[in-house]
Amino acid sequence: MALNIVTEIDARVKIRNVLVSVSDKSGLDSFIPALAAACPGVKIYSTGGTYSAIEKILGAQASGTLVKVSDYTGQPEMQGGLVKTLDFKIYLGILSETYNAAHQADHARLAAEPIDMVVVNLYPFKETVAKADVTPESARTNIDIGGPCMVRASAKNYLRVASVTDPADYPALAAELAANGGTLGLATRFALMKKSFAHTASYDAAIASFFAAQPFEVIDKTYNQH
Repeated sequence: MALNIVTEIDARVKIRNVLVSVSDKSGLDSFIPALAAACPGVKIYSTGGTYSAIEKILGAQASGTLVKVSDYTGQPEMQGGLVKTLDFKIYLGILSETYNAAHQADHARLAAEPIDMVVVNLYPFKETVAKADVTPESARTNIDIGGPCMVRASAKNYLRVASVTDPADYPALAAELAANGGTLGLATRFALMKKSFAHTASYDAAIASFFAAQPFEVIDKTYNQH
């Protein structure tokens, strides 16, 4: 398999398509309107509770701005929300390269959009396992799969995509977008990339640490086995 070595990128990227799926919804009430104002015509793709929260924030503007991921991909969510964003069309949009003709042909073939920003924070694993009544099953349930995948994909493609994992970054991003015609620069995308990989590394380390401390006897007694 030949790896893609990229040499040509855009210094500033226009934010036209944004995927938002967050456990921590703090700051969305100000960031989403600022995003819509700074990036006229932006499409926001979302799922589940995040979709509902953004729909409420946008009000009448939601009908022209907000899109359900399941409507975009043509695939309904798996029961329990176990599979929502793990779809080729989504990852094509995140990982595709602007100056790669094959990638652009894939976009045309699937009527897919390049995703310019991914706003994701993860299931609250650390908070769950800090509770006195935590069980292996409640911990397992709070292992996020799609979130880390989206964070890693968008961070890998910082050449074109902004990977946003921390609500504390919303005000600075909104200000940069407003001051630069709805675009984000390479320096910002690179800084977000570094923060994103640190975020997923910490998340995976917390999962590994918790389960490393669980004796098999506890796991064995957790479930009714057939």
